[in-house]
Amino acid sequence: MLSPLLAYLLSVVLLCRIARSQYSSDQCSWRGSGLTHEGHTRDVEQVYLRCAQGFLEWLYPTGAIIVNLRPNTLSPAASLLSVCIKPSKESSGTHIYLDRLGKLRLLLHEEDQAQGKVHCFSIQEGALFIEAVPQRDISRKITAFQYELVNHRPGADPQALSVLLSWISFALGCEDSGVFVSVVLEGEGSKAPCQPCTDEEILLSVCTSDFVVRGGILGVSEEEEQTSVTVSLSRVYRQKTRVFVSGGGRAKRWTGSVKMPKDCGVKPGFGEFLFSGSVRFGEAWLSCAPRYKDFLRVYQDAERQGTNPCHLDMD
Repeated sequence: MLSPLLAYLLSVVLLCRIARSQYSSDQCSWRGSGLTHEGHTRDVEQVYLRCAQGFLEWLYPTGAIIVNLRPNTLSPAASLLSVCIKPSKESSGTHIYLDRLGKLRLLLHEEDQAQGKVHCFSIQEGALFIEAVPQRDISRKITAFQYELVNHRPGADPQALSVLLSWISFALGCEDSGVFVSVVLEGEGSKAPCQPCTDEEILLSVCTSDFVVRGGILGVSEEEEQTSVTVSLSRVYRQKTRVFVSGGGRAKRWTGSVKMPKDCGVKPGFGEFLFSGSVRFGEAWLSCAPRYKDFLRVYQDAERQGTNPCHLDMD
């Protein structure tokens, strides 16, 4: 018979093990182990994540888990959210499905996860059902991905977010004239895939974006599914995370890169621009990039008319 002290210690260990296998205390991220399923490979564990972004890491997967991704506040607007997940390139050992009322739809095969591409779906399409692939050796298997909840427009196709990352604006340059025109991508099947941002959209982007910076373009490089624009900045008005880093020295400059889809055929532009946009999975995605002098005109006109949605310190 166990002594009272030993029985107490064993109960504490078991409780800690169960807590670790469910979800982290902040409910934004979850790290668990399939070893807790040993002998119960048919068990399905429920995981609840209630943040705008986070990560999941499932070591030695066995059985299955259901991941419920929801915002931390109840609102009618929550039905317009999309979920985007970006698997780690080392992620393996499972298939990932969408589970809506018990009906499964394959989202990611085990082999697809190694590509590390972003996949998006409407939050109304259900929870993630992550099922371990039966195998003898699970010691080298880890399923891991980052997730973000993003807004999309009513009637929009969430699948387009897999390329665009969110329904945000992007920029298009004209090499010969040096004009850098703001555009918004409407998604697949749209008759006009690139349309100019209005003055109101530029002002709203400055007020609501994750980053607002001023500077010029150093270069443009084409990647597999996107374009990367390297920028040199003279002013950082706001950045949600450190996507632009200071080079130090007396003449303080920041450098970094902003992403955009290849669809609009961006080319280098000349002069000074005001870049604004969203940060997705640690990368800056461009929203609007008017010439700085054009932005000043729009901003000052709105100030005189009292229609500015927010104030930007121009000093």
